Amino acid sequence: MTLVNLINFVTLAQAAGNSATKGGPFDGLVTIGGPILMFVVIYLLLIRPAGKQRREHQAMLNKLEAGIEVITTGGLIGKIVRIEDRIVTLEVADKVKIRLLRDRIAGRFASPTAAAAQKS
Repeated sequence: MTLVNLINFVTLAQAAGNSATKGGPFDGLVTIGGPILMFVVIYLLLIRPAGKQRREHQAMLNKLEAGIEVITTGGLIGKIVRIEDRIVTLEVADKVKIRLLRDRIAGRFASPTAAAAQKS
């Protein structure tokens, strides 16, 4: 069988299949239902959890105060010295202070020694 014959055979099979199926009352619903179902799955698996995580992070940022030890998104660990509107000043070492945006704080940092003391 040559390539041209194979293409003709596939085209005829598709035409026969299309003419054999009759348009049912739910054909349009099935056609539209696939993308709708895909969107619902993406919403439940990706969009909703990301929104929840964003709200939790914002709540944590609102509770920040001076003296708390935090870790930044870049991996720096420091103690909050001062909080302005959008800027946080961290002390990362003795007499070494850095300023960074408040939303770049990933969360509170629990040192391993403090975590071990809490378990005891």
